Amino acid sequence: MRGSSRASAIAGSTALEAALSAGTDRRTLAEELLAVTALIDSSATLRRALADPSREASGKQELAERLLSGKVSPETVVVVKALVGQRWATERDLSDTVERLGIEALLAGAEANGSIDRVEDELFRFERIVAGNPDLRDRLTNRQGDPQAKASVVSQLLEGKASEETVRLARQAVLAPRGRKLDRTLEGYLALAATRREQVTAVVTAATDLTEQQRERLAAALQNIYGKTIVLQVVRDEQVIGGIRVQVGDEVVDGTVLRRLDEARRHIAG
Repeated sequence: MRGSSRASAIAGSTALEAALSAGTDRRTLAEELLAVTALIDSSATLRRALADPSREASGKQELAERLLSGKVSPETVVVVKALVGQRWATERDLSDTVERLGIEALLAGAEANGSIDRVEDELFRFERIVAGNPDLRDRLTNRQGDPQAKASVVSQLLEGKASEETVRLARQAVLAPRGRKLDRTLEGYLALAATRREQVTAVVTAATDLTEQQRERLAAALQNIYGKTIVLQVVRDEQVIGGIRVQVGDEVVDGTVLRRLDEARRHIAG
């Protein structure tokens, strides 16, 4: 996001936290914000009207109130009015932020009931299952696929085995990709969960599982680097042979034997 949108997103987050602090039902707020996202995405005319930087903020807020009053909770109306009253660099930045706040409200609910650790772990495992199964990935990401069939697949995979918040987030990622790849969408959700807990998630790929001592040492080393509590998500991959690969956001530290062998092969071939 460019400068104006970043500032606007911060204002939206402030409005969301105010609603959450006031005791608003988190699940209701989340569902309504996600519904508003779908509404905005469904109409180019509405997107332009709500994000147009040349229109007065009060006019855009009045439009939002007319559209939403009586259909969603007053708290949701307040959050959306706070958003549309800001200045946005692009129309997409507005709808992206409405969706992000909906996801954050859902995660705040998981945080409040003590299940956010579980949600984060389940989302990560769901992403790995999909990534490791090309047929499943195609079924869930096919743009011409039947939405109900996709929803059914998510239900078969997760319902009764994962928390309600995880199932809802997985369905959102699959049924409302909004032009994004599924893995990137799920990674974004995981980043929001980590941020909510002021933690950084590090994906560690290794040939074998790490011992508790190894996990503690690695987490402590990464915490010194990033200045935040580190949550390790360990992926076992026998092709790694030895060593580990650590990814934090877009940063990758690859210390695997496989990588070193590849480098040696390239050196010999050259």
